[in-house]
Amino acid sequence: MSEPIKINVLLCDTFPGRLPDDIPSYVSLHEELFRRVAPDVRFRVYMTMDGELPQSLNGDELYLVPGCICSAYDPFPWIENLQSWIRGAVAHHAFLVGICFGHQVIAQALGGEVSKYPGGWGTGIRESQILDSSMLPFFPDGHMRLLYNHHDQVITPPSGANTLATSDFCRYEGLRINDHVFTFQGHPEYTPYYMGYYLHNLSAEQDPFVVERALQSLELLSPQGTEVAKWIVEMFARYLENK
Repeated sequence: MSEPIKINVLLCDTFPGRLPDDIPSYVSLHEELFRRVAPDVRFRVYMTMDGELPQSLNGDELYLVPGCICSAYDPFPWIENLQSWIRGAVAHHAFLVGICFGHQVIAQALGGEVSKYPGGWGTGIRESQILDSSMLPFFPDGHMRLLYNHHDQVITPPSGANTLATSDFCRYEGLRINDHVFTFQGHPEYTPYYMGYYLHNLSAEQDPFVVERALQSLELLSPQGTEVAKWIVEMFARYLENK
């Protein structure tokens, strides 16, 4: 791409008290992720949890809905407004990416169903099977490993959505709608350092067995968030070419 990528972050949470001192902000994790792939990427942040949303859509820009401590089904006005915005963005074929809460709220906005998963907390590094052939050049063994931190899951995807990847723990690890909506249950922006900090400092009320298994996963597996970002940038380039 000749022009720098512009990513509009629809920020849904700043995670106060949940970041170590040496991570300046939740947005900084996304900035570091995408700058590993596209060093000249530009960001604009909308404080969506405070009611701020893009008032116009630019077909040359990427819109990102990241994580949040809330659930997609929580009856907060800002979440309802976000879902309305998502429907409008999809109708106008904006390039839209959802991460964790973003994955879930996009699915729900478009007619899918999200609920708390009875199997418990999904955390640590998890491997899923790739179902979308366009991802295979980036994941040649047919599997994707990402960091996770979620209690909710998409139970029913929206009509017309295809599944990007699946696992025994989470059937819909990612969703795709045509060539312009891509969502992931995992956190490509997370780092093992941050996940380790979270598990050691913010999981005292969780099942100790789940925490220990997640910590072991950080030692045994390497997350592939950078590969996800590369694939997103590739799909964005194709989207721009086909406009």
